[in-house]
Amino acid sequence: MSTATVDKYTVPGLQRGLELLGQFTRKTPTWSGADLARKLDLPRASVFRLLHTLEHCGLVERVSDSSSYKLSIGILRLGFEFLSSMELAEHARPVIDQLRDATGYSAHLVVRDGREVVFIVKAAGRSALFHSIQVGARLPAYATVLGRLLLSDLDKTALTALYPDTPLPRYTDKTPTTVKQLHALIAADRAQGYSLSESGFETGISVIAAPVFNDDGQVVAAVSITVPVQQLSPQQSTQLIPQVQQAAAQLTQRISHSLKPNTP
Repeated sequence: MSTATVDKYTVPGLQRGLELLGQFTRKTPTWSGADLARKLDLPRASVFRLLHTLEHCGLVERVSDSSSYKLSIGILRLGFEFLSSMELAEHARPVIDQLRDATGYSAHLVVRDGREVVFIVKAAGRSALFHSIQVGARLPAYATVLGRLLLSDLDKTALTALYPDTPLPRYTDKTPTTVKQLHALIAADRAQGYSLSESGFETGISVIAAPVFNDDGQVVAAVSITVPVQQLSPQQSTQLIPQVQQAAAQLTQRISHSLKPNTP
């Protein structure tokens, strides 16, 4: 499609509204109209009309006793509807539920979006410690074992292109801060077929994860459980790792079968 055709059918107001919504992030969850106008280089009147429209649609709301705005529940509904419609999530739900039931720990399915991992399925375990991780939550890929699995198809050149600026921010003393360190960790995880982290991203939390593959052998997702560090003894690890790997293999098989035409 030519640029002229794209421009002809682009709706400028909608495009500006989506750009405005994109400014609300974890680091900047609230914005005033004036600050958004400066950020987007738009007239204040235009920004306030956009905010009024988005507020009317239930996508933003005013922060109490201030002139600032934040995202509202309407955004979450859109996100949840999208996630729930994903075929991968539909195939994963019974697998993740079964893994939670078998282990007693919170189980998740995550995918990669650029330099972040996104939680798309969750089954809450018995421990309230991990209930704060919700569907739609994002974590930095390089700093988590989940992300390392999802980055495993990238060679060192591709990793460098994805992370051109180093050192990478450190979350714990186990966080890789260079592409060389990250590549080495990815290679080790790929060789053993799973990832295990003990307080690797967040103190007190252990994660066991295994990759999910498509028919081309590419990693498309990761299955994981979260375990309090004090509960993860070597004997417990020996029992839990195969269960996570089995769940990942089961999901790999489910999505593989879903892509194949029915045969008589």
